[in-house]
Amino acid sequence: MTSPWIAGADGCPGGWVVALARLDGAVPPRLRGVPDLAAILDAPEAPRIVAIDMPIGLPERIVGPGRAAEQAVRPLLGARQSSVFSMPARAAVYADGYAQACAAALATSTPPRKVSKQGFMLFPKVREIDALLRARPADAGRVFECHPEVAFWRMNGEWALATPKKVRGRPHQPGLDARRALLLAAGVAPALIAAERPRGAGPDDLIDALACLVVARHLAEGTARPFPDPPERDAHGLAVAIWA
Repeated sequence: MTSPWIAGADGCPGGWVVALARLDGAVPPRLRGVPDLAAILDAPEAPRIVAIDMPIGLPERIVGPGRAAEQAVRPLLGARQSSVFSMPARAAVYADGYAQACAAALATSTPPRKVSKQGFMLFPKVREIDALLRARPADAGRVFECHPEVAFWRMNGEWALATPKKVRGRPHQPGLDARRALLLAAGVAPALIAAERPRGAGPDDLIDALACLVVARHLAEGTARPFPDPPERDAHGLAVAIWA
C-alpha cells in the first residue's frame, strides 16, 4: 500500500529537520529531528516522497559554474542566486580534505574551478545521500532534490524574494516573516510554522524544511517542475534536477 505521507527535510547541525504531513490531512502534520536520511525513509510514516534541500546526483565532470540544475535555477533568483552553491564532480565530493577536494575539482571541471568553503561544508551530507541512494536504488524514486529559494520563487508568483533569511550569519526577521507568509498561503499548517524547532535546528532550517514539504506536495500531485526538464542522470542513474 502506498504511504499517504510526504516529507520535507533540511540539513542542520543536529542532523536533519523533517516536516511530515499526510496528503489527506487525516492527522495533524508533525516535525521531527533525525540523525540521517535513512531515519526519514524508515520512519513509521514511510513517506512516499521526501523533498530534500541537498544536492542529489554527482556528475563525473562539471562544465560551467556547477551542475546543469544549479545553472538552470540561478537566473530565477536575482540577488538570492548565491544561495545555490556549486557542487563539483563526484571525485571532489569524495576527496579527503579541502585541499584534495580543490585539486580534484580543478581536474574535473571546465573551466577549472576550485571548491567553495560553503559548498565543502555540505559534502558530508551529500556523501550520505549519495551512498544511501546507491545502496538502496528502490528508494531513489522517493527522494527529490529541491532548493528552498527556488520553492519560494514559485510560491511568490515566480518572483525572487527581495529579503534574505540571514544577514551576516544571523536570522533576518523580515526575510523569515516573508517566507512564513508564503508558507501559510501555500497551505502549510500554522501550527507547523510556529512549532518548536528540533534541537540543533535554526529558524531558517525549519522554514527551509517546510518549503521542501510544499515541493513534496506538488511532486505527489504531479504539478512539480524539474530544472532542467527533463532531469539529467549521473553515472549511477540518480536524477540530477532541482524540483519546484
